[in-house]
Amino acid sequence: MRTSHYPIGTPGQPWGAEEKQQWLEQQQIKRSYFDEVVSKINRLHEQFDVEQYGVLDYPANTYPVFILRSTQWDANRPTVLVTGGVHGYETSGVHGALAFAERHVPHYRQWFNFVIVPCLSPWGYETVNRWNPYAIDPNGPFYANSPAAECALLMSYLERHEFSFIMHIDLHETTDTDNSEFRPALAAREGTVNTNWNIPDGFYTVGSSEKPTPEFQRAVIEAVRQVTHIAPPDEAGQIIGAPVEQEGVIHYAGRKLGLCMGMTDAPYVTTTEVYPDSAKTSPEECIEAQVAAVLGGLNYILQNELGQAVTN
Repeated sequence: MRTSHYPIGTPGQPWGAEEKQQWLEQQQIKRSYFDEVVSKINRLHEQFDVEQYGVLDYPANTYPVFILRSTQWDANRPTVLVTGGVHGYETSGVHGALAFAERHVPHYRQWFNFVIVPCLSPWGYETVNRWNPYAIDPNGPFYANSPAAECALLMSYLERHEFSFIMHIDLHETTDTDNSEFRPALAAREGTVNTNWNIPDGFYTVGSSEKPTPEFQRAVIEAVRQVTHIAPPDEAGQIIGAPVEQEGVIHYAGRKLGLCMGMTDAPYVTTTEVYPDSAKTSPEECIEAQVAAVLGGLNYILQNELGQAVTN
């Protein structure tokens, strides 16, 4: 492991408003949420009830945020939540959610209702960033009175509709920029010393230590294995500093940590992580890995909860 220093702020001192503004002024728009994400959402109106669940009104732009609810909704079916783009820079999470919605929901909606949130953090998507414009990481404040509008808007929508979810899968990436940019920035913001961890080369999942589901996690891993490689543990037997529970699986306390994966009472929960910077994969393969992860989870529930034969 190695430590990294960040050019904003004074080592050992947390950021104040001046440092956060300095950080914000360095961010640049690098791609278009409207051209790359909203345009795809707009093509899904025949398969989904597309709802705008809020607006993120930021100085650089105003971003509507959308939820896709599958048509032919049946209250007797279990409901599945798929979220992507909690960290806007994690591209395959956004486009994996959209690809799953377009290609597979028409088949699986005979057994499930779907609520799909393709991109929670559109400003982060456009600036290829982990934080929102106020230097807040949206994966952490999923709790009451959240300081992150990205979290508050989604939680408010879900609470109003009183969904009962059987599964929630949150689609993420781990990238080289976690060590080169985001972890050093976090340490600088907090006034601590950053120690980089080894970036896992491959796919892994983060299950909930509060409600572990080892067979479900294994089903996700086995489905993804058909698409891309699974991340091995490091020399300490860990992945991103957490013990490996089984091949390609670690645990976090999702609800206690305020993570997106912990915001519902779904019994089956996982966060996916792919590694798009690997020499062994490609951006397209990472999107397919995200789709495979959702399918692996659905097929496990079909077989083990609903008693259905799996037919993709």
